[in-house]
Amino acid sequence: MPSDLESAMETMIKVFHKYASKDGNSGTLTRSELKTLMESELAGFLKSQKDPGAVDRIMKDLDTNGDNEVDFEEFVSLVVGLSIACEQCYQVHMKKCKK
Repeated sequence: MPSDLESAMETMIKVFHKYASKDGNSGTLTRSELKTLMESELAGFLKSQKDPGAVDRIMKDLDTNGDNEVDFEEFVSLVVGLSIACEQCYQVHMKKCKK
């Protein structure tokens, strides 16, 4: 039976490939696939963004090799960045709860 962390990693891989396979190449996300993924899987984050060009900005930041697609390694950097931000919010919340 997989651990919680192993299950989380498996879920991240499955989510990536679920959306990456929409346009035929299951190894990368196009801009439209990234947008669909974010609207479905990161809806709360996307709604909190006041910038209507947030997906385009994120796509540009993630696409480190400049091929106009996001591969799994580039996608993981999005998940890591959001996880770090969430953990920082969690720490602030925990400090407030102790007061």
